[in-house]
Amino acid sequence: MPVLLVSVAFVIGVGLVVGAYLGATRVPGMLMRRKLDRRLQQISQTPDQRGAAIDEDLLKAQASGPLPALDRLLRGSAPGSALSRWLEQTGVQTTLSAVVVKAVMVAIIVAMGVGMAVRASWGLPVGAAVGFALPFLLLSRKRGKRMRAFEEEFPEALDLISRALKAGHAFATGLKMVADEMAEPVGPEFRKTFDEQNFGLPMKDALDNLTQRVPIIDVRFFATAVLIQRETGGNLSEILENLAHVVRERFKILRQVRVYTAHGRMTGYVLLALPAVLCVALAFINPDHMNLLFREHMGQMLLLGAIVMQTCGYMWIRQVVKIEV
Repeated sequence: MPVLLVSVAFVIGVGLVVGAYLGATRVPGMLMRRKLDRRLQQISQTPDQRGAAIDEDLLKAQASGPLPALDRLLRGSAPGSALSRWLEQTGVQTTLSAVVVKAVMVAIIVAMGVGMAVRASWGLPVGAAVGFALPFLLLSRKRGKRMRAFEEEFPEALDLISRALKAGHAFATGLKMVADEMAEPVGPEFRKTFDEQNFGLPMKDALDNLTQRVPIIDVRFFATAVLIQRETGGNLSEILENLAHVVRERFKILRQVRVYTAHGRMTGYVLLALPAVLCVALAFINPDHMNLLFREHMGQMLLLGAIVMQTCGYMWIRQVVKIEV
């Protein structure tokens, strides 16, 4: 078993080194040749072909990953479509097949590392599961950070649209101002909404797409307010100002709640770190006593149970101190 793990690790290491060398030496030249071929093809096109190419550029592009067949299969199913939308919300320019390939590679590397560290039969499946989940956990963290950033900057976008309406501009012009003047993630999302309605999509559908790309309750309020105002009339500028005020007040209350729950969150961090710190301290004080946990099968099972219970306890404390406002 150790000889097999070392051999697999050696083969993967050599493959990574060779792949990195070939990528560094050949990829730039391939990209330059592809760019040159594309430019020559554009120059050699007739005017009718150029017009057709411009029409194709207006279509929504679908990124192609390393496994196009897998991308098409996932897009055709409801879970795959939801996962694709979730991936789009992270703001990362990648595809589902690329994420799956990276997850499999990380799973192999982590499984070999855990297998060589614990030298037990359960090391490979546990390491593979953890490694496969790591890219999705990182993407989930990036998605949450992006959604929080959008929610923080959203009141500024509402104020900008409100001021544009007060100045006599159309609502679509306000969307374009937000797209031009605000940075990621608010600007690009409003840019997509403006482009969709500018290319002929009804405003209702464009706003519905915005609420799907940004699943935040404030965005749904914004879309609902705009659609109701277009049907029944009213002062949209004042409505958006009130909505921006409500969002800011909610954030103010949320920060106060975080101050009040700081003690509970700190307790969770301390309880999570205490066993690990105690384990390191005992490893220095009495190494023979601690080595039993890593060498004996019962000790390994106890360590695994401790990690699982610590994780469950930390998640439980997070849920207790998490208050929705």
